[in-house]
Amino acid sequence: MARVTIREQIEPIIRRHAFSDYRWLDPASILVAEWVRIKCQFGCPHFGKAAACPPNTPGVETCRRYFSEYQHALIFHFQVAEAETSARHAWSARTNQALVTLERDVFLAGCPKAFALFTDACHLCDECAAERSDCKQPALARPSATGLAVDVFG
Repeated sequence: MARVTIREQIEPIIRRHAFSDYRWLDPASILVAEWVRIKCQFGCPHFGKAAACPPNTPGVETCRRYFSEYQHALIFHFQVAEAETSARHAWSARTNQALVTLERDVFLAGCPKAFALFTDACHLCDECAAERSDCKQPALARPSATGLAVDVFG
């Protein structure tokens, strides 16, 4: 009997969640860089103000080791047409919630290391706690790729 591949196992779940624009990556190709964290620290309004954003995320070297523990990764492409900040935040909250739901279903399908990264700052709550220990939804909050020092431009 042929063994089901991880792609054959997960892709129907992805389709069921109506995500269609994605591709598989070799996690070894994910670039984790110190400059991303510095850019986050000195260019993002969420730094130090959001429970799932730096400095409430692991250090760069820990992030690098984290990705090295995976054999498969997915990247999703989203087009956002929202120009107004509040509309973008609402879109982000809906999309991030959908990613957490997808993560849960992939986990329940037998992939215990399933972990979604958010598109942006969490935005699940109207007001975000600055400290992880004060987060109102700690089981749902996730960092973004850049919050884990991933070079999304490289």
